[in-house]
Amino acid sequence: MAGSNGKNEPEWIRRVKSEGAVPFLDQDNCQNGWATPSPDKFLVRGPHYLSDRVKIPAGDFLLAPLGFDWIKGSAKLAEVLNDPTSRVKNIIDEEFPNSETKPFVWAVNLQLPHKDNYSAVAYFATTEPILEGSLMDRFLKGDEAFKKLRLKMIANIVKGPWIVRKAVGEQAICVIGRALSCKYVSGENFLEIDVDIGSSMVASAIVHLAFGYVTSLTVDLAFLIEGQTEAELPERLLGAVRFSELQPDLAMPTDVFSVASSVTSSSWWKSIGHGFSNLLHQDTANMNRNEDEKDVQKQ
Repeated sequence: MAGSNGKNEPEWIRRVKSEGAVPFLDQDNCQNGWATPSPDKFLVRGPHYLSDRVKIPAGDFLLAPLGFDWIKGSAKLAEVLNDPTSRVKNIIDEEFPNSETKPFVWAVNLQLPHKDNYSAVAYFATTEPILEGSLMDRFLKGDEAFKKLRLKMIANIVKGPWIVRKAVGEQAICVIGRALSCKYVSGENFLEIDVDIGSSMVASAIVHLAFGYVTSLTVDLAFLIEGQTEAELPERLLGAVRFSELQPDLAMPTDVFSVASSVTSSSWWKSIGHGFSNLLHQDTANMNRNEDEKDVQKQ
């Protein structure tokens, strides 16, 4: 449905990509920037996964890369696409005044556990109709229970210090709704998933560790809907984003999109206590499903 080739992109997409606090750059040279990694860097369930447990390199994305926001606020940032000052919303509204022609936008807002309430927001889009009855269509129309059990994230540490690579693993796989508290915000032409990383003690510990090295980290994140029947396989990536060597001081400050944080940085840190090192060792067991540890890459 969508690729990442930007040669023939319309102006509104180029604006969304380029007008954030973090520049859109080439994936092989994106210092303090974001990019679209190649889909074949991620392994997904193959066509016969239920019987052979074989994963294969992912094919093309279902949604086109649209943008990335690196923002911070006085409180946890949520419902970004519902706010009238959202830059992505405003660009789309300007280009598509008729709601019937607007592209569909899928946003993932990763709310990071930090005293400055950082959010990393990845946006993906399509201008094509979503096929009725497809897994994506069923996900969008499904209830929260369905969404909770299906949306997955794959995380690859492309570059970073050994301690972060050890904590995350070579390729961490997480069914987001099972591991973390999520809020699913739907609009007439969008779905936003606000993911509270601070809702998991394990994830919080890892992100707190990684944030100390954020200026030297390159991370690839891919999002997909888990295939659980033969008809839903092979799995397809919704989209993926790479962010590299982000500078915390360059995050766009904002006091919009905000909700009160339920846990303060100090209380969160106290809850980690002396168990921090143990949490890191438990990461793989908690963040990756047991069945995924048995998977092998198809040659």
